[in-house]
Amino acid sequence: MPSDYDKDAYPEPPRQTPVVDKQTALPNPALIVSKLFYYSVDLPVTTFRGVIEGIQSGNKSVYYHQKFRRVPDLTGCQEGDYVCYYEAEMQWRRDYKVDQEIVKVIQERLRACQQREGPSYHQNCAKEMQQFTEVTKAYQARYGDLGAYASGRKCLMKQKERMMAAQAQQA
Repeated sequence: MPSDYDKDAYPEPPRQTPVVDKQTALPNPALIVSKLFYYSVDLPVTTFRGVIEGIQSGNKSVYYHQKFRRVPDLTGCQEGDYVCYYEAEMQWRRDYKVDQEIVKVIQERLRACQQREGPSYHQNCAKEMQQFTEVTKAYQARYGDLGAYASGRKCLMKQKERMMAAQAQQA
């Protein structure tokens, strides 16, 4: 601290914080309303929810372990059975998403191998490249050229056209 410090320019802060004088003896109405709400609404609801969640936690199913039963595709549905059509369409969409994820996983494996091996990945990642080629070829054969509005019916028609073209080539 400098020797020419001026105490009047910078007075010292008070030693104690002054006590706030209450203007009234009545309690705060906002505090009363908040306590009333807490004990009459919030506490019972929270307690009830805790009891219910405790009961339900024993038989809680995890969403990502949901198992769907296999349903027949559109060829197995009777004519006019719209529920079967819907189930077959949903089964096709699940299969489509699973096949997309399979392609992504194989592609990630190939990229990881390429990153790990560097310039010599052509030799050392031949198995992954072969697997990726097979998977993408199968995916393209099944789902390629279906467009943005792909459906199980369009996929079935594409499969039928492929079979007809193969029969025409054999004949």
